[in-house]
Amino acid sequence: MLDKYKYWVWLGSVPGVGAVKSKKLLEYFIDPYNIFTAKEMELASLSFLTKTDIANLLNKDYKEEVNKHIENIIDNNIKIITIEDEDYPKYLKNIYDPPIILYMKGSIQKDDKYLAVVGSRRATSYGLNMAEVISRELSKCGITIVSGMARGIDTYAHKGVLSARGRTVAVLGCGLDIVYPYENKKLMQGIIENGACISEYLPGTKPLAGNFPARNRIISGMSMGVIVIEAGEKSGSLITANFALEQGREVFALPGNVNSINSTGTNKLIKEGAKMVTSLDDILEEIDAYFNESNYGSFTKKLKDDKLLKGLDEDEIKIVECLKLEPAHIDDIAVKTGLNIKVVNAVIVMLELKGIVQQLTGKIYKLNL
Repeated sequence: MLDKYKYWVWLGSVPGVGAVKSKKLLEYFIDPYNIFTAKEMELASLSFLTKTDIANLLNKDYKEEVNKHIENIIDNNIKIITIEDEDYPKYLKNIYDPPIILYMKGSIQKDDKYLAVVGSRRATSYGLNMAEVISRELSKCGITIVSGMARGIDTYAHKGVLSARGRTVAVLGCGLDIVYPYENKKLMQGIIENGACISEYLPGTKPLAGNFPARNRIISGMSMGVIVIEAGEKSGSLITANFALEQGREVFALPGNVNSINSTGTNKLIKEGAKMVTSLDDILEEIDAYFNESNYGSFTKKLKDDKLLKGLDEDEIKIVECLKLEPAHIDDIAVKTGLNIKVVNAVIVMLELKGIVQQLTGKIYKLNL
């Protein structure tokens, strides 16, 4: 069944011949089989190949190993998507160095619209909560959240989506037969059941540090934009943000405490022109153009449609009903709804993120519909 992918798997596994050179080889030879059978003289005529590249492409051991790779892929129930397949992520195909082959567990859908959520592995409770809330609410709007299944922000982004029964994709920096980090074994299964885990690395590939920057270009490349939630000055999330900028994607950042090392990266991004996220609208308004291109209509208008109020929980509905007549101070909201002030504070934050409530001066709130 995987015979048609044999030469794709081989090309993707040749040491030293990365995504850019593989893409150029395909442009010249059209099909990976033609590269597999190419003679030394023909390969030597290509100026972008080094002598080492040519030796590796001609190496008989690498060619014979492809059968073992295929067996390993089958044994681990892994699917293959090539850059020529219809299901290959639309935006990823157009970056400078797209992976020519992706390995997948789960499923991706042709019309999925992706946004990436990334951030610190050592996030604060505030950052983790925001990652979960933002991912959950975006998921409710029909957006598929992409992240890296790392500890911290990534983990909570995936969890937020799964709590809303939405779709999420994890891009791994290792083979799909390896759970990394191991404590995310249950989370990984949930992602596979409600989206996909994907990797450009063959099964058996360990999560080496050098794999993750390359992994990050896929996270940003397949997405309409990247949302960074807490990042230190040298965070890997900033690598993802830089890839996004190079790829022409939107970059969003959640502002943080100026005294927190976890906010130095995000605050710097905002200073350099990233879109500051203070509500869900800040994100949805920026990506409207992507949806309009595909006749999806305005997501911002959809968010403000009264029909969406039906998706609110009991406490959220009480506060919305309270604010229908006029704006109100947070203390008055607590009195009129009968809710504890701490509950009102928490619910108000949720409603602000959904773009339903707007804060005025002096802790006064009004409906933003």
